[in-house]
Amino acid sequence: MKNIDFSKFSKIPATAKIFLLQNLSVMLRAGISLADALKTLSEESKNQKLKKILLETAEKIKQGKSLSESLMPYTSDFGELFVNMIRAGEASGRLEDILNELYIQHKKDHLILSKIRNALTYPVIIIIAMLGIAAFVVVFVLPTITNMFRELNAELPLPTKILIYVSDFIHQNGIYIGIAIVILIFIAIKLGRSKKGKSGLHHFILKIPIISGIIKQVNLARAARSLSSLIKTDIAIVDTLSITSKILGNSAFRQTFAEAAEKVKKGQKLASIFREYPKLFPGIFIQMVAVGEETGALDEVLANLADFYEEEVSQTMGNLPTIIEPVLMLLIGCGVAGIAISILLPIYSMTQNM
Repeated sequence: MKNIDFSKFSKIPATAKIFLLQNLSVMLRAGISLADALKTLSEESKNQKLKKILLETAEKIKQGKSLSESLMPYTSDFGELFVNMIRAGEASGRLEDILNELYIQHKKDHLILSKIRNALTYPVIIIIAMLGIAAFVVVFVLPTITNMFRELNAELPLPTKILIYVSDFIHQNGIYIGIAIVILIFIAIKLGRSKKGKSGLHHFILKIPIISGIIKQVNLARAARSLSSLIKTDIAIVDTLSITSKILGNSAFRQTFAEAAEKVKKGQKLASIFREYPKLFPGIFIQMVAVGEETGALDEVLANLADFYEEEVSQTMGNLPTIIEPVLMLLIGCGVAGIAISILLPIYSMTQNM
């Protein structure tokens, strides 16, 4: 019986790609041959999938293939930006420089995503804890209290009646509520994976306060960094826009850059194209791109824009927990206060009537 290779179903983590790019660039500058460098890095890699890919790539290079040709079957693992930039680096004889550009881009992308994850970890834990405590109270605590109030046969305040109704409804229809939640989650996942559903969700997210600003900053930073790197490699602007459209996370931005690639073919300038999408591209971004096109330093301008938006994301993520924490505390306070009032009001009425 053959052993199943589960590594082919896994993804290569960003840290493994950063390790590869940084070390491969250094080794090539030191005069080590490409095949030997890849073989050495495969031995150092802790990721089994990357290890296998590097060994296979080294063998193909020994057979006379270029690095970009050897990596073509693994485009889904590394991305079109990765493979196309390496191809451009080989054609221009600047492979080491291109690998360094890719290293910087992957490192900055990873830092942004890490800051977003770190900033969201605390709120997510608090929300899960809130839901868990609420479920425990509704399932185990409220039934005892509501039964006690029923036995009083007294006129109950409205908050207490609402509490009893909610408790009874959940206990009588618990199974159906659970099934409905599972079905809704399943439908949401299916819609999220469909092209129309994902597009609709991404457009909706861009209308949510605070979140929309973060999404725009992340996509603008990644787009500017990608465009800058690709323009430096002398890849055609149409291909540059097309490749960039495929690496962006938000469907609205992906569609915009795909449309921009078609409009550039007709002779339009980037700045004029971006002006058609004022909800996605702020004025400063458009003006800077226009200056870059006029001066012939578009790659440098885009690199500066990438730095600017990456710093904006970093600051926003640093401040996010301090913004979310009071809101969460307020919600928890309102929930606790509501339950406490519903329980204490009838008790207070009873003591007044004694």
